[in-house]
Amino acid sequence: MSFDIFVCRFNNGEPAPLDMSAAHEVLDPYAVVQDPETDFLLVSTAEGEEAGVYFNGPTGITFNRFAGDGIMDLLAVLLRRLDAVLVVPGGPTLIRQDADRELLPASLREEWPVVVARTGAEIDQAIRDS
Repeated sequence: MSFDIFVCRFNNGEPAPLDMSAAHEVLDPYAVVQDPETDFLLVSTAEGEEAGVYFNGPTGITFNRFAGDGIMDLLAVLLRRLDAVLVVPGGPTLIRQDADRELLPASLREEWPVVVARTGAEIDQAIRDS
C-alpha cells in the first residue's frame, strides 16, 4: 500500500514519546537500507515484503509503501513492544486493547473508528475494511 500509517503513543489525549531504542531493536534486524541522516530504514521480510520506515522525532514512526503478511506481523510486534497505536489517516485508529481507547485524543475517538487489532492479520483486515 502506498499511503502512510503512523505508529504513535498517547497519554491523556496527548502525544507521548516512543521508545526509539526498542523500535530499532524490533526493526533493525529487518533493515536492508539504513540512512541515519534522515532516520530512514527500508525493512524487508524473509518473503521479500518491504516497507519504508521513517523515525519522526520522539513521538512518531511512519510506515510507507508497506505490503504483505510479514510486514503486518512486524507492525504488530512493534505496536506491542512500544505500547503504541496505529493511526491510519482517513481510516481507523488501531489499538491493542479496549482500555487504550481512553488514552487517545478526543478527535481520534470521535471522528474515526477505533478498532482493536492485536495481530498482523487483524491489522491488515482493519486497514482493508476502512
